[in-house]
Amino acid sequence: MGHREDLLEGAKRCLLEKGFARTTARDIVKASGTNLASIGYHYGSKDALLAQAYIGLVENLSGAFDGGDGTAIEGAPGSLERFRHVWSNIVGTMREPNSMWRLSMEVMTIDMPEVRDHLARAQREGGRGLVALLQGVPEEEVSDETADTLGRFYMTLMTGLIAQWTFDAKTAPDGDALTEGLRQIVEAAGKS
Repeated sequence: MGHREDLLEGAKRCLLEKGFARTTARDIVKASGTNLASIGYHYGSKDALLAQAYIGLVENLSGAFDGGDGTAIEGAPGSLERFRHVWSNIVGTMREPNSMWRLSMEVMTIDMPEVRDHLARAQREGGRGLVALLQGVPEEEVSDETADTLGRFYMTLMTGLIAQWTFDAKTAPDGDALTEGLRQIVEAAGKS
């Protein structure tokens, strides 16, 4: 690996160990075996590097959303069964010790415009990925309009789920509870 990749991997380790606010440029350099000048050269700033590292952690974790073992996702595309299966897998990643989702709560509260702008741009693609997974279509077939509506809905659900699992994992919903809630919403909407 080159310095760019070494820095990114070092930053990921630092984020998981120390969080965003407590990670220093020196921590990243130590974890990556590079030098301070490399951060500015390759990423512009420590914060931009940490934002990229955070996105990389989320992308790495998203493979577990479909089960991660190469087996088919249960349920037909768009079905309640598929919704239950995918959200159960997502909740499973939140149950893991030292889940990186706790880091997400810290990242949500960061008041650094450069970082927030970088992460905000990633939100649309995160929503696009969830739509593709739940609807059973390739990401490139998810329109911007769908990413901006259904994708944002799923990202809002994800953010709320992260918050609930961070604050009180004992009472946070699982995939079954989320599916039952959605079923009730659909049933009530059908009556109006």
